[in-house]
Amino acid sequence: MSEIVYEAELRPESRQAVVDGLVAFNRSQTPGFAGQFGTIGLMLRHPETGATDGGLTARIGFGWMFVELLFVPERLRGQGVGRQLMEQAEVVARQHDCTGIWLDTFSFQAPGFYAKLGYSVFGEIANYPPGHSRYFLHKHLS
Repeated sequence: MSEIVYEAELRPESRQAVVDGLVAFNRSQTPGFAGQFGTIGLMLRHPETGATDGGLTARIGFGWMFVELLFVPERLRGQGVGRQLMEQAEVVARQHDCTGIWLDTFSFQAPGFYAKLGYSVFGEIANYPPGHSRYFLHKHLS
């Protein structure tokens, strides 16, 4: 039997060992999706410094895109940049033959924003964090 060892600060090589094992198992169970995994980024660059100061990151797997992170800096909010990022993510998802896109957001973030873009709630964790909810949303691509 293996020993359970607590790592208060997870070592990158420890995480990678778990990821590698899980990915290998998942691929063995879903052979039709063997090569259809990856990560993408749609980055926002500051016009003066060229530094990345926002954008969208996503993972593609099993025929779906998962929007992992979306951040629009304050200076760009209310100008349609978030919508443009999500629309471009849909283009990329279609290029990868994805059935749909899913994501999660907190009640204090942007559930209304995603609803306006056609995303539907399929799950909620109430009181996470305390006083708020975490929502899980998805959108089927046609």
